[in-house]
Amino acid sequence: MKRLSVLGSTGSIGTSTLSVVESFPDRYRVEALAAGVNLEVLRPQITTHRPSVVAVRHQEDAATLAGEFPGTRFSWGPEGLEEVACAEAAHTVVAALVGSVGLAPTLAAIRAGKNVALANKETLVVAGDVVMAAAADAGVDILPVDSEHNAIHQALRVGPTDRVKRLILTASGGPFRTWSAEKIGRATLEETLNHPTWKMGPKITVDSATMMNKGLEIIEAHHLFGMPSEAIDVLVHPQSLVHSLVEYVDGTLMAQLSVNDMRFPIMYALAWPDRLPSPLPALDLAQVAQLTFEAPDPIRFPALRLARQALEAGGEMPAVMNAANEVVVAAFLEGACGFSDITSTVEGVMDRWAPRNRPLTDLEQALAADDEARHLAREHLR
Repeated sequence: MKRLSVLGSTGSIGTSTLSVVESFPDRYRVEALAAGVNLEVLRPQITTHRPSVVAVRHQEDAATLAGEFPGTRFSWGPEGLEEVACAEAAHTVVAALVGSVGLAPTLAAIRAGKNVALANKETLVVAGDVVMAAAADAGVDILPVDSEHNAIHQALRVGPTDRVKRLILTASGGPFRTWSAEKIGRATLEETLNHPTWKMGPKITVDSATMMNKGLEIIEAHHLFGMPSEAIDVLVHPQSLVHSLVEYVDGTLMAQLSVNDMRFPIMYALAWPDRLPSPLPALDLAQVAQLTFEAPDPIRFPALRLARQALEAGGEMPAVMNAANEVVVAAFLEGACGFSDITSTVEGVMDRWAPRNRPLTDLEQALAADDEARHLAREHLR
């Protein structure tokens, strides 16, 4: 029986994880849950899984839930996240919090000797060198849950890693794949959130529309698989069925395909190195009939260029880029800026940071850069 802690249980990855757990009750038990403020979703999760520890954002919510579920310990705030991440009985932590808030508890889980099923891009974008060094020191595994990195993890099992030529991350292209640059610049919030293939939270859906999510994934792939920027490519694949590819030095391409359901990569990450019989429908290639691919347009989607610049600059710059993006995406979701302001703000903050960028040595430095970059982004928006 593998015992799990789930950070971000009420989000899309968290709910999908608990769905997988419910499909394999003899394999998994939920030891601890961490959520934010969505108590309507959290309450039935507690009822079903009876975790020992639950963390929420606010102290008053923790007090309310403690009165409803006397057999469970409740905590709150950053300390609560860390308590869930380090729950003694848990073997694996599913890190599914959105944004840089997931960094500290994920690092705490690693240092506590937990394997991590990682669905939080920002953990490796903000402090990848620190996190991977901590994982190596602790002797724990980081299993990617993002469908693209999960696909690469699977394809890398085919041959020796020193015979890999390049990694190819696939991208749906988002809702604006065929739009002109001028039309993209005028995109509304409703149009931006209308993703053609995936049902995701609002922040990651906006990142998909700008293709910043793919930029973040380039940085994440660099840290997960030790590949330089020039050996990580992006290919637009509108059907979202080929989740990524690995090219070996002999020219062989290994691709991972499945129905676009996040429960597939979650099952793989939780069961690794085993594989479990899937309760989900298999991919019917005859019904699909056609798979298409195209190169991404760096002019219409400048976020890809910004992410590569951040990776190549190294140090604090990826954290700065990510923080600026989080601020401006939140502003866009609140109607406080336009779609075109997202990448222009990120670029403006990166330009201001470039002369002072320093090598990254620890978590505190990454979080300080994150905090200051948020201030610069808000200033830029004003």
